[in-house]
Formats: sequence, C-alpha cells, structure tokens
Amino acid sequence: MDQSLNIKPTALFDKVIILQALKDSFKKFHPRLLIKNPVMFLVAVGSVITTYIFIEDTLNGYFSAFNFQITIWLWFTVLFANFAEAIAEGRGKAQANALRNQRNQIVAKVKSNGGIALINASSLRKGEIVICEAGDVIPADGIVVEGIASVDESAITGESAPVIRESGEDRSAVTGGTKVLSDRILIEITSEQGNTFLDRIISLVEGSKRQKTPNEIALTILLSALSIIFLLAVSSLPAFVQYSISASGQSTQNLVTLPILVSLLVCLIPTTIGGLLSAIGISGMDRLIRQNVIATSGRAAEAAGDVDVLLLDKTGTITFGNRMATEFIHADGISNERLADAAQLSSLADETPEGRSIVILAKEKYGLRGRTVSDIAAHFVPFTAQTQMSGVDIPARDGIAQRIIRKGSSEAIKTLLKQNGRNFPQALQKIVEEIAHQGSTPLIVAENNEVLGVIRLKDVVKGGIKERFAQLRKMGIRTVMITGDNPLTAAAIAAEAGVDDFIAQAKPEDKLNRIREEQANGRLVGMIGDGTNDAPALAQADVGIAMNSGTQAAREAGNMVDLDSNPTKLIEVVETGKKLLMTRGALTTFSIANDVAKYFAIIPAITGTLYAVNGSAGPLAALNIMKLASPESAVLSAVIFNALIIISLIPLALRGVKYRAIGASAVLRKNILIYGVGGLIAPFIGIKLIDIVINWINLI
Repeated sequence: MDQSLNIKPTALFDKVIILQALKDSFKKFHPRLLIKNPVMFLVAVGSVITTYIFIEDTLNGYFSAFNFQITIWLWFTVLFANFAEAIAEGRGKAQANALRNQRNQIVAKVKSNGGIALINASSLRKGEIVICEAGDVIPADGIVVEGIASVDESAITGESAPVIRESGEDRSAVTGGTKVLSDRILIEITSEQGNTFLDRIISLVEGSKRQKTPNEIALTILLSALSIIFLLAVSSLPAFVQYSISASGQSTQNLVTLPILVSLLVCLIPTTIGGLLSAIGISGMDRLIRQNVIATSGRAAEAAGDVDVLLLDKTGTITFGNRMATEFIHADGISNERLADAAQLSSLADETPEGRSIVILAKEKYGLRGRTVSDIAAHFVPFTAQTQMSGVDIPARDGIAQRIIRKGSSEAIKTLLKQNGRNFPQALQKIVEEIAHQGSTPLIVAENNEVLGVIRLKDVVKGGIKERFAQLRKMGIRTVMITGDNPLTAAAIAAEAGVDDFIAQAKPEDKLNRIREEQANGRLVGMIGDGTNDAPALAQADVGIAMNSGTQAAREAGNMVDLDSNPTKLIEVVETGKKLLMTRGALTTFSIANDVAKYFAIIPAITGTLYAVNGSAGPLAALNIMKLASPESAVLSAVIFNALIIISLIPLALRGVKYRAIGASAVLRKNILIYGVGGLIAPFIGIKLIDIVINWINLI
C-alpha cells in the first residue's frame, strides 16, 4: 500500500480544480442550493426578473442592449459567488480524492473459531479481532488488545518515525491505513464501516459534511436582514421619483425601470461578503487540515478563534519533557569527582533520559569513562513509585568496601537516612530549595547512608515559547500551565516560560474543575490531551484537541484530532481560528463599506435630472462626484464592478488575511482603516474606470 495518505497541500489555483469548479458553479444554480445563501438567492431572483423582461421586450420588437448587459452581469454575479464556493470545496475534494485513490483494497486477517479467516477490510464489523503482523496494513481503526509492535503512521501523519503501540497502555489506539513494521498485535475494531478515522478525514476534507458555524449563521441572518431593508428602500424609490417628477412638472419619463431597480438592489445588498462567506468558512477548515488537524465541526474551528484561556500540559508542550542533568553540587567535605562517580555508577543501568544524561555529564565534566553493571558485578536497584529511589549495590572486593549508592528525591533520601539514624545536612537542604525555586529538579545522591550532594535536573523550556505566549497575551488569551511538579518548581518554570497562571501537582479532576470554573466566568477554554484521564476535560473544553497517538476515549472526547500528535499544535489551532475570524471580519467590513460607496455612485446618477430647470442638471446631480456619463452607464458600471469585486477577492478569501498577534480593538481599527476605507475608495475608482471603458467602446 502506498504510504502517502498524509494530507498534502494543493496550489491556491490548480488548473484541474479551476475547471471542475467552473462546472460545479453551474450546478449550484439549482434553487435548492441557492436558497442556502439568501443574499445570492435574492440576486438570482433579480436575474430571473431582468431575464424575463429582456426576453419579453425582445419578442415585442424592442431590443435593449442595456437590459441585456444588466442581465448578463447579474447572472455573472451569482456565477462568481458559486465559483468562490466551488473552488474552496474543490481544493478539499482534490485532497479527498487523493486519499481515496491511494487507499487500496486491504485484506484483514480475522480471528475466528480458533483459526484465521481472510476477509475484505470493507466487511469488518465493530468488535471483531484482527491479527496484524510485520508488513501488514492495519485494516481499520481499533485498539491493541494483545502484543506490542512498531507502527508506521506516516500514511496518516506524514511523520516518518515509527511509533510503539501496545495493549493496556494510553497509546494503544491504531488507525486504519497505517502499517505494522515489526512483531505481532491483535486489534479490536472500534469503528463501523464508513465511519473510520480515514473516512471521517475524507468527508471533512472534501467538505461534504460541513455545517455552518454559529457566527456564520448569525452573519447570514444579519446579511439577510440588511437585504430586506434595502429591498424595502428600493421598492419605495419609484414612488419617490414619480412624486418628484409630478411635483416639479417635468416629463413623466421613467427614470427607474425594473431592471434599474433590480441593479440598484443588487449593488446595495451585501453581495460581496454574501458571495464569499461560504468560501471563507470552507477555507478556514482547509487551513486546519493543512496543519494535519481534523476538526469534527466548523464550530470547533471557529471557537478556536474565540478562545480566552488555554490549558497546556507542561511536559512536551512548554518544555521538551526530558529532564537533563546539568550540574553536580557536592555536599560539605565531598569532592565533585566523588559525587559524579557515585552518580554515574547509580545510573549505568538507568535507561531513562535522566539516567543517560547523568552518565554523559559525569563523563564530559570529569572524564569518567562509561562502565557497565556487569563489569563491577553490581546489582542495580530500579526506581519504584513506592521508594522514589533507584541505585546500585556494589559488593566488596580487592580491599574496597561495599558501596550502596542511592539517588532519589530529597524526601526519599531523608526517609532512608532517618531509617538508619542519620540526618539530612541542613546546608544541602538550602541548596535543594534553591534549585526547586529555580525550576529545576534536585536529585540527591547518597552512598552508605552519607549524602554526597545534589544533581540538578532541568526540564528545558522550548525556545521561542515565551514569545508565543506573549503573542497570545496580546490577543487577550490567558495561558495556564498544568503540571505534576511541586508548587516551587512549577512557579519557576511558569515564570521562565511566561505563562499567566499554573496548576501544580495537578490531578485529572483538577483540569476539569479549572475548565468549568473558567467557563462559569463566561470564558471559552481550549486544551490538549492524549490519555483516557484527559477525556472528561477534552469533552468539557470548548476546543479539545486529542492526540492521534492517544487513546480512543481521548479522540472521541475531543472536537479536534491532531494527526501529528504535537502538543504545541494548540497554539497553531488558535492562530488558525483567529485568522478565520479576522478574514470574515475584514471582508464583511469591506463589503458594507463597498455598498455605501456604490449607493453614492448610483443614486445621484439616476436622480440627477430631478427638479432640473430647462433641461439642465438638477440639484441632486451635485452628488455625482465621479461625473459618470449617464444614468445607464452608472448603473451598468456599478453592476459590473459588483460582479468583478467578488471574483477578485476569492484569493484573499481562500488564503485568509495576514495573521498578526494583536488584540480585538487593534483588529477592529485595522479592519476599519484598511478594509473600511479601502471598501469606500475602491468602488469610486473601479466604477469610474469601468464607466470610461463602457463609453469608450460605446456599449450603451
């Protein structure tokens, strides 16, 4: 099986996608699809009206080039809006088709009646047990119920490094389409056919199950309300114009025909954002998918942009997670060489990152060569949760006394000393407290009930993480670090990382309680987790990101899944959600400002002859600041501009506005300055240029 099922980005404008989007644009003219977008449905109704009028006039021997062009450009307006949505959907469908094409038929080895039955993976049912050996592709989502194996998940995550999957562990979940590299495992299928993780990826990527988010629905209602208001306003215009004509004693020429009224309505209602709204939402989901994050709903993606509080585990998110030995600090009367030698001996059989770092530090700083436990006939004492210590027992030989070396927490060593009638050195206690205050972990080394000194273990804070938190703070987002460390260590790391708050010695219920507390105060909370004990908190959080490598319970509880299983991805998800909201806000601002400008462009042009004396221009003509040539060219220019501005903004809707970590008030000022002022100016320039071209080539 080809192992490239990871989601690959597509070009912003791919030739194949564009051609397919053009075809789909015409399919979207179906009333059942158009009615989902009330603004564009209103434009389509207007297009039908002008089409009927043009055909009727033509059949009666009156051909109007003006009505014909108005009709064509109104249909183009709907077509361009359809195209914006179709091309956004097309990018997702292209990725989904690539996933489908790369997924070959898989044969599953099902455990049945003491034997093995070979069946097609598509026939698997929830609860069946399948056997996967080295070289086998895992046929469907499940959990390992027996055995341990190395699994290549690059087909889903794009990460080439294999991972370990074993029964009875938090990391027992496996995904269909991944490949077993070694050993043999038994997997219990946990998903129904058609609802596997890969199936959900495909449906979400192609947008077939996308639902409008609450903000999108609210904005649609607002745009619909504005459209109704403008419909009522435009409907009153003929009566006003007719009254003005009668009151002024002018000729009864019809200044506001039905095609002109329809054109005016289409230009005044928020067609720009109405035509791009769906594309913005789809592209927001697409940007998440490009980061290998699958959101189970658009609501989750949108909520990420509104998050007020982020809960982050310290280990693996804020720090690298592997505490490393950085310093030996000897007790009074003890040399650093003796401390390093004892520390290294106690760590020779310790395969943890901390143990390996102690051996390396002793070798690098004091030239102590690496030894093995067998060389010195030693007995290694492993670490246990009860003793909180590990060490080594070296028997007496060649005149050298027996050495009993232990290393562990200060409390564990204190207990050991107390049991043997010894006291912990007071001077060393101050050093232990100082190390803890600095965010490091003190590890005490004792030999034959004599304290030799302290090893400083430091969990290194990730580079740049403090700056990232500062950016979040600018956006009004508070960060809360969750750690099992003692309060002193937690406070030091929190200060170094720049988080706003922390929870020390945290238990699973502490996360859940903190989320509920924040939500009770009206805040939206985001968190990330991978274990079964994280599931309640993930389900409670407004944005819960589960690691793909985590348990099935965690993946089902969260409303997002990170395929890369990268704990820091929560920050990127929030930024992506912010970008979605910023893009929608920017284009909404531009659209409304655009409509205001078009109002001042059209109304003066078509009412300029009212109250005119002796055929000259009327007083309202003074508002025709663009000096448009005629009412017909003014209306046609506005309609053409209205259609073209939708197609020109598609790249921005798909790509999104440039993200900056700034607060809500700063975003508002930026939108008003750039997109508000720009939305006011652009129509004046665009409509005037189109008016010049129309009159130059004599279209009317």
